[in-house]
Amino acid sequence: MNDLIPCLGVVAVLAIIFGFLAFLRYMNYKETLALAEKGLTRPEKKSGKGLLRWGIVIAAIGFALSLGLYPLGFDSGANYPLHLGPWMLGGFVPLFLGLGLILIHYLTEKE
Repeated sequence: MNDLIPCLGVVAVLAIIFGFLAFLRYMNYKETLALAEKGLTRPEKKSGKGLLRWGIVIAAIGFALSLGLYPLGFDSGANYPLHLGPWMLGGFVPLFLGLGLILIHYLTEKE
């Protein structure tokens, strides 16, 4: 019984988040339909900075997680090189994903 309440809490939080995202998508769909009924189209916003922005955000989150998870290596009993163990994947994966997005932005940039 004690484990049921945290599980339901996690499920409720995820349901609220995904419900809100579904609502935003539905409102976007309704807006597109209203524009189509009037014979208008949605203006395209292609600035080419989307990959760069998301890359910076995800890399910053990954870097912050890496800094936060690094001290766990000093408490572990096993000797890992440079105190980098498997727990660091929680920070390194988003860090390198963000760096990859930044790299894609600069490699595919049109002049």
